[in-house]
This record gives sequence, structure tokens and C-alpha cells, in this order.
Amino acid sequence: MAAVTSPPTSDLSEPAGRETAELDEGQAGEAQRNEAESPAGQPSSTDSPPPHDRVFTTVEILSDGPPQDRLTSWLVTIAITLFAFGIRFVNLARPKNLVFDETYYSKDAWSLLHFGYERDWVDGANDKIAAGQVSMDLFKDSAAFAVHPPLGKWLIAGGEWLFGMNSFGWRFAALVFGSLLIAVTIRLARRLSRSTFIGALAGLLLSLDGLAFVMSRTALLDIFQAFFLVAAVACVVADRDWFRHRLADHLRQLSEPDLAGRYGPRLLIRPWRILAGLMFGLSIAVKWNSVFVLAAFGVMSVIWDVSARRTAGAKSRSWRSILGDGVPAFVFLVLLAVPVYIATWAGWLVTQGGYARQWGAQLPKGSDQASWLVRHHDLLVSILGAPLASLMWLHREIYNFHTGSYMAEQTHVYEANPAGWLVMVRPIGIDAVNDIKPGVDGCTAVNDTCLRVISGQGTPLLWWAAAIALIAALVFWIAGRDWRFGVPALAALTVYLPWFRYDDRPLFFFYAICIIPFTVTILAMCLGKILGPPGSGHRRRIGAAIAGSVVALIAANFAFLYPILTDELLTRTQWMARMWFRSWI
Repeated sequence: MAAVTSPPTSDLSEPAGRETAELDEGQAGEAQRNEAESPAGQPSSTDSPPPHDRVFTTVEILSDGPPQDRLTSWLVTIAITLFAFGIRFVNLARPKNLVFDETYYSKDAWSLLHFGYERDWVDGANDKIAAGQVSMDLFKDSAAFAVHPPLGKWLIAGGEWLFGMNSFGWRFAALVFGSLLIAVTIRLARRLSRSTFIGALAGLLLSLDGLAFVMSRTALLDIFQAFFLVAAVACVVADRDWFRHRLADHLRQLSEPDLAGRYGPRLLIRPWRILAGLMFGLSIAVKWNSVFVLAAFGVMSVIWDVSARRTAGAKSRSWRSILGDGVPAFVFLVLLAVPVYIATWAGWLVTQGGYARQWGAQLPKGSDQASWLVRHHDLLVSILGAPLASLMWLHREIYNFHTGSYMAEQTHVYEANPAGWLVMVRPIGIDAVNDIKPGVDGCTAVNDTCLRVISGQGTPLLWWAAAIALIAALVFWIAGRDWRFGVPALAALTVYLPWFRYDDRPLFFFYAICIIPFTVTILAMCLGKILGPPGSGHRRRIGAAIAGSVVALIAANFAFLYPILTDELLTRTQWMARMWFRSWI
């Protein structure tokens, strides 16, 4: 394996051709990177044939990584993130009332600040909060049954702690994490594509998505989940590069072309993998369905390890990586996520008044004996202690709420079957003030009325293009064996597909905020392929015209939708012009 045109491949984690062949746009830096990373005595790529025609050494294959323009890439990342922050910041506090599920999460966050757990509120609390009349008298003495973990609400509470219990305060954390979501998407796309340009394109497109925009300006939980999920996947991909680079360094130190059938170094402590476990734990601590992505990428990470050792020349011993690298992966991805998750419940654990908090200390009379937890109450308390036993019971109650008959019997005017999410069949209404008469609130309509709405909908052209790109990604991954397209495709699908198990109960389009960063990454990578490599003359000009037109149309589409994303005053006729389908109303 001293020199190969392409490494041996037998699984979907490896692409055809060179193991990390660039996207067309990313090939510009190929020569410089290989020259910088070529081992002693190896010819640089500048003296070699074009990348797809030359022979690559094992060390070169393992050394492949993101471009070397680290400073430039961070300046680009920061610039686009600040742009996203800026356009989201404008009129963040409008409207001043609690919109949609802010009525739960903003008030839960304020409860966490004062008590460490969620409390019930008196009737009419929302009106008093909107009027700025916030006092402790608005709390009831009873604990509230909160059906999601507390981390997202603690983050919302951070904004309320800084700016008070007002619309700016409870939306500030969503603004920050919605902007950071742009940053981590750029870094993920850059690492996958090996192109800072493609990373920047992904970030720009996500900045112009209507759903990401609205979720960055609304105190819901899902924007926090999306940030931690994308960050976790980005860390797993960074760990892949880190591991392969350590194998390349090992071969350089030995001055050998490959492992010659040896297993190679045991790399147990892997910083990016540990960070990924931390991010997955935090994501699950916002919403539980992040566990599906953790499971998928835990398996994929081990597959990559086996493949990397095989590429390095471990031959049949590469399969030992299933245990040798797989067990540490389970520890640092799965087991590490558990204490991280539990730590986010600290406020509930160290106080006494939370919902079901006393279950462990005193089993309520009349408890359902059919429950395993009830029958083994004393055993659980003796092993876990009363607080953790109570937490286990609370999780059972939350799970039953989400999966039981109660939710299955509910309906909602904006419920959206996941079958239509990727093409945005049924967006969600976040807030609306209808039938504003001429002369009221600045309405200048003639023979019409005005309204103000916040619609939780994506930028249609972006979502439709991204849906097509997802199909293309599956072809590139499965038929072309290109791992780079497999990463965002796998992430998007492991967020998306599990929802079909629960499509017998109300589900909502805004859950797809955890999908769009990955499909936007795919779209940017596909546009990179269309754009073509630098110096390709006529093909490059045609590709630039096509890719540029797509981005321009998406930007124009976002600008057209902007008024219905930001509670601006419109006539009903102007609003209807933005409702392209009846299902959007």
C-alpha cells in the first residue's frame, strides 16, 4: 500500500477515487495542501500530474484535511455570523407579547431562575407580562409538569437574567444560538467540502432561510437543539480527520509506507470525540430525539476507524478496531453524554419542589403497581438515591405524555405531517394580529384591511432546492461512495425519519429546524460541483452563472418573505401574495 491510485474500499464510508477527493470548487487548494503535508522524500503535488490522474501515497491519503487558510476561514465565518446576527437582531423585541409556545418556555425559564424548577403561573399572567407587570405574585405554589428537559429553558433564562422578563430578554438566547448555528454549519461544510468557499456558501444560505431566521427570534427550544446537534456532528467529522492524521504521523515516525498488516497505534483519548459526546449530551438535554443522531454517528465513527486502519495498511487487523476503537467511542460518545445530560437537571435535583421531585423520598399512595418503577421503588432508591430515583420516574411520566393516548387524541390547526416537511407543505403560524382597520396602527389600506403575522416557514426556493440536493447526496454517497455527502445526508435523515413513528399525533414544521442546516450543507456542496474547478474556463463560467442564479433567487425569495417573518404591517392582499399555496394559510 505504499502507493495507490485509490485506497481499497468496501463500505459506504469511503468515496470512489481518491479517498477525500475535493469538491470541484475545493480543488484550488489541493496542490498547496499536499505540498505542505507531503512526507519527507515524497514529491509535492505541484510536481505531479493532476489530482485525479496521479498516484497517492498512503500517508498523503490519510493526511488529507480542510484547507490551510485557517485565519481567512475564521474571518469569513465571523463575518457571515455577524451578518446573520445583525439581520436577526432588528426589532427582536417585537411583538412584546408571548407568541406561540413562548408562553411555556419563557415562563418556565423565569421559574428556573427563581426556584430551580418550573412552577405554574396564575391565569392572565401573559397579559401582565406583556404589560411589564412582572412580580412574584404571578407564580402559583404548585410545580408545573414540564415535558422537555431543562437546558433550553436555562439558556432562555440567561437572556432573561441579563435583560429581564421581557420580549427582548426571553428571545436573546435564541438570537445568539441561532447565529452560532450559522457558524458551526460553516465549519462543518468547510471541513466536509475541503473548501472555505463552500462553507461560506452554506452559512450564507442558512442565514437566508426563513425558518432559521424566525426560530432565531423566538424563545422556543429547537434552535438550541439544532446548534448542539450540528456542533456534535462537526466534532465527529473533525475526529475522523484527527484520527487519520495521527495514523499518518505514526507512519512518518516509522518512515514506513504503511502498517504492513500491523494494527497501528492505540489512540484512546481523542479530544474531538470527547467534545462530540459533550455536544450530544447537551443536545439531548434540550430534546430527546437527538439520541437518534448520536446512535447513527456513534456507529459511523467506528466504521470510519476501521476504514482508516485498513487504508493505513492494517489489513485484516483493521477489524479489531470494532472493539479497540469502538469501546472508547461508546465511552466518550454515549456514556459521557449521560452525566452531561443529568447535570442539566441540577436545579431540579438540588431543590425539593419540582414536579415528582418527592417520588423517591415518599411513594405516593395509590401508585400504579403495574409499573416496574413502582414495584421496585425501594430498590431504585437504595441504588440511585431518592433524587435520581425521582428523576427516573419523572422521565417515565414525560415519555408517557409524548407517546401515550392523550397526545394521539389531540389536534392542532397547524399540525404538519412530516411527509411534507422537506418541501414545506404546511408551515406554522407563530403569531398574528388580523383585521386591522384602515387608520389603525398605521394601516393605509384602501378597500382592504391590514394584518401583522409571524410565519414559521422556510425560504421556499431554498427548501425545494435542498430537497433535490438531498436526493443527489444519497446518490453521491451510495452509488459514488463519497463519505462527504453521507455525513449531512445521514444527519438529516436520522433527525427526520424517526418522526414518522409518531405521525399519529400533532407534529409541527418547525421541528425541521434540525434538518435544514444539513440539507443546506448538501446544497452548497452540490452547487460547488456545478460551479466546477478554478481555471476550467467555459465550464466554470456556466457553473458560476447557474450557482449564482440559484443563490440570487434564494436571496430574493427571502427578501420577499421578510415582512411575514418579522411582524411587519401588510395589507391582506400583500399577505396573500406570499401565501403561494392554500396549505400555507
